[in-house]
Amino acid sequence: MSTGVDPVKLMKQQVAKAAAARVQSGSVVGLGTGSTTAFVIQFLGDRLQSGELKDIKGVPTSFQAAVLAKQYGIPLATLDDVDHIDIAIDGADEVDPNKNLIKGGGAAHTREKVVDGLATEFIVVVDSSKLVDRLGSTFAVPIEVLPMALAPVTRAVEKLGGQPELRMGVKKDGPVITDQGNMVLDVKFAEIPDPAGLEQTLNNIPGVVENGIFVGLANLVLIGELKDGQPSVREM
Repeated sequence: MSTGVDPVKLMKQQVAKAAAARVQSGSVVGLGTGSTTAFVIQFLGDRLQSGELKDIKGVPTSFQAAVLAKQYGIPLATLDDVDHIDIAIDGADEVDPNKNLIKGGGAAHTREKVVDGLATEFIVVVDSSKLVDRLGSTFAVPIEVLPMALAPVTRAVEKLGGQPELRMGVKKDGPVITDQGNMVLDVKFAEIPDPAGLEQTLNNIPGVVENGIFVGLANLVLIGELKDGQPSVREM
């Protein structure tokens, strides 16, 4: 491997390429958010440019995904324009052995869950550092909250045994504001024995818009790994 090439970046590119290769002409594609998915959008653009892929529509899950898609020449659609999504490709912050996920590191999990949940096939692209034995091992659960409900939601989450922290902006004074104009609580749980139960319980708290636990949505997980310094991709 040439010096100066970031192995993690190579790994993300390999897994992104493997996912982008699964998109067929004529598909409606859910475009996820994040660093690995950014490469997916780039590779889809390359395939369109070369004529290998034709007539796809992208449904973006965030402002970031929409900007990238335009940059790489992918025609965009909204959920008002399409009646189905053939395939969605998205990253994750944690993946457990049952393909349950924690997402929302980029605060786009609400739109991601809407789009990924509608897709006939939902492919998750991650590098091997995102694999965990149990959800919540390394990553807090992001919860999108209506600003007016921040105090009661914080109290309700603490009653469930969570440690909530308001996500603050980087290079910006004050909290992170989502594409929907809401705030994000990152909640650390000592353990999450029942991800499906916790996902429902959190979403039933008045003022919670959506949380970052994704249960039973992922069809395929593509994992980028380094073997002897070479990037490779395996399926879960």
